[in-house]
Formats: sequence, C-alpha cells, structure tokens
Amino acid sequence: MPAPERIPPGRVSAAAPVDPLLVLTEGQLAVRGRIREASNAVLYCSASYEGEEVHCVYKPVAGERPLWDFPDGTLAQREVAAYELSEALGWGLVPPTVLRDGPYGEGMVQLWIETDPEASLLALVETEEPEEGWKAIGFAEVGEGRTALLVHADDERLRRLAVLDAVINNGDRKGGHLLPTAAGRLYAIDHGVTFNVADKLRTLLWGWAGERLPGEATEALTALTASLVAGGPLATRLGELLTLAEVEAVRGRVKALLESGRYPVPSGEWPSIPWPPV
Repeated sequence: MPAPERIPPGRVSAAAPVDPLLVLTEGQLAVRGRIREASNAVLYCSASYEGEEVHCVYKPVAGERPLWDFPDGTLAQREVAAYELSEALGWGLVPPTVLRDGPYGEGMVQLWIETDPEASLLALVETEEPEEGWKAIGFAEVGEGRTALLVHADDERLRRLAVLDAVINNGDRKGGHLLPTAAGRLYAIDHGVTFNVADKLRTLLWGWAGERLPGEATEALTALTASLVAGGPLATRLGELLTLAEVEAVRGRVKALLESGRYPVPSGEWPSIPWPPV
C-alpha cells in the first residue's frame, strides 16, 4: 500500500448540514494521509457528496493485522457493530460509522472528531485516594521508584461508556480512545477488539466497579433487550456484522447487567487494564 501524503496538522471539524452518515456512505473517498502510530492501517480521508465534504477515518480490512483471539478480517465489522449498539442505547458515544468499499477495498469509515485539548478525563496524582470528582483506576510506576495514582473523571459520559464497553465486551478501552469535544460531547473510538464470546473486558473505566447502575442505564438496557430479541431491529443488524454466537453473547451480557444491577468487576482471568493504558 503506497504511503499517502502527510496528514495536515490539527483536527478538522466535520460538521455538515446534511446527515454525515449519508456522506460517509455515498461520498467519494479521497485519502489525505496515514495515521502511522496505529497498529493497523488507518487512513485519514475526506468524503465528498453533492457538494458536502466531511473528514473521516478509513480502516481497510486488507490492512488489519491478524489476532489470535479474533477471526481474521472482522475488525471493521466490529467497529460498525459498536456504533449500531451505541445508537440503540441512545447515547451517541461512537462517531457515525459505516462499512463500505474504499480505495483499498472494503473497510470501516468513521467521522473524524475534533477534540478539545483542554478537556481532562484522566490524571496521575501523587495521593493514595482520589479527590472528589475523580475515580481511582490503580497505581502506576512513574520512574525513580515512585508510583502515582491513575484516576479518571467521575463523569456521566464516562459512566455511560463503561456500560457500553461492558455490553460490547471491549478488550481495549484506552485513554487515547476518548475524544471529548469543545461542545461537551464525548466520543469513543477504536472498537475493533469487541464482541468476543469470551470475557475480554479490559478498560481504564473501572472506577464504578461493583457500584449500582444508574437508573438511566437500567432503562436503556431494558429497552435494548426488546431490540435484541430474534428478529428485532438491532439483532438483525448485528447479525449482518457478527456471528450468531456473538449476538447471543450480547444478549447474555445485557441480561447479566440487568440481573446484577451493578457495574462489572474484573474477572481475574484476564488483564483488566490495557497496555499501554493511554
């Protein structure tokens, strides 16, 4: 795959007066650059449709590196499935995402989000307990034999994201996947290693582990159950992207969350925090 031109500095706002999903789905993709720090091929693109243009990320299936615990060539579908489930919950936590053909074959195309550099959702503090408004994740080595407490914000948007991650069985929720915007929205990206039948939950958002789910989460999960029944709209859509066993596992995780009424806790059978964490 030839290296595209260098990505221009800064993130470009993708706001458009038309539905961005339409532009992402029907627009002509043009590669503008490559995000080289990503483990798989990730291309920065523009999508143009009837005079409208948005900026987006394109991850071709051909650029996916094989993983031992996921079927080859399925990461793009899982990214789209995460978007569909986020929308079904009504929280809009995943940027608009579609599966389509592109310059390097079929792949995931996702709206590019401009982030707020001043927003702070993670921090390292040299105390043993987090301050009010923060939740503890764990202690981290910071050099010279010193440790610091890694914390995340006690934020309603992160609370919702922790529920979404539990439902999709996210195996890689890192700090760099959190995209807060200047308008106060929070988006989350990089959902390729999700929807495994086996418990793979690895996340930085353990601050509410074992705590009761808020009422809005219970209501959203209850509504999700109706859409996940065989023949339901979400079950049908997920069935186009995942295996039958993986869709059934989603139902099982939603049921378990509703029965416990609590945020999940680390299983102890799998590393609970991704590496590197940010």
